[in-house]
Amino acid sequence: MEQYMTSLEKLEMDIQELKARNARVEASKAWETSTARKILIMVLTYLVVVIFFESARIPRPWVNAVVPALAYMLSTLSVPIARRAWLHRRRHTR
Repeated sequence: MEQYMTSLEKLEMDIQELKARNARVEASKAWETSTARKILIMVLTYLVVVIFFESARIPRPWVNAVVPALAYMLSTLSVPIARRAWLHRRRHTR
């Protein structure tokens, strides 16, 4: 009987470990798709490009750096749309 209890306890531990892992994966996925992450990357992109443009002595770096930051933002907005279209086509071609 003790052997079965140990096996049951091991299964319960395994289930708890899986639940904890799933919670971590879900949190990571939530961050990957979050608006906060996209805004942070956009701001960091803008600042890095400003620094690069300043060091390269490109005119009006604070204005010109907007282009790459906006390009990033537009790409993050278009990716979900493209993904849905791709999945839709893939489902209907099988």
